[in-house]
Amino acid sequence: PLFLPQFSWQVIASDPSPLQDFCVADKNSPVLVNGFVCKNPMYVNADDFFKAAELDKPRMTNKIAGLNTLGISIARIDYAPLGQNPPHTHPRATKILTVLEGTLYVGFVTSNPDNKFLSKVLNKGDVFVFPVGLIHFQFNPNPYKPAVAIAALSSQNPGTITIANAVFGSKPPISDDVLAKAFQVQKGTIDWLQAQLWENNHN
Repeated sequence: PLFLPQFSWQVIASDPSPLQDFCVADKNSPVLVNGFVCKNPMYVNADDFFKAAELDKPRMTNKIAGLNTLGISIARIDYAPLGQNPPHTHPRATKILTVLEGTLYVGFVTSNPDNKFLSKVLNKGDVFVFPVGLIHFQFNPNPYKPAVAIAALSSQNPGTITIANAVFGSKPPISDDVLAKAFQVQKGTIDWLQAQLWENNHN
């Protein structure tokens, strides 16, 4: 008789545990490591763990230095009227989103084969969780008012793959034969999609 071996394994991955109380990022260090070099603890102060809301100012992308090596990250997201954070995934993190101002329509899709779509309309103060690795989005349905949210993620480096950018904006481009078959459309449609400026699709 023929025996086919069966294998079963489970992979559990997360950011490594810190070896000290904290490792505030020294962003001026020329040394390159997986993360950032630690600032001398003698020069650490409360501002290294703080970021003012400044909701009346445009979003800044600078990170909180004190989060370095702690296995989490946080981001403020500003949505223009009818603006969106298009369908994307974080391969290394779960996201929890809290609405600070306005209204957001949010949702995620479960993995194959079900591809179940779960969505909700969030108002100020509401919270929603996006499980690790699943495709999700946020959209501001109000044509007149902006929205603001805070996203916390369970990794220092969650990674972001914006679906349309990855599929239609890859460099070099994925073969239009492959994409036409995958999306069941004409190659001309794929060629048109690949010609778009995918860096600007967050508006």
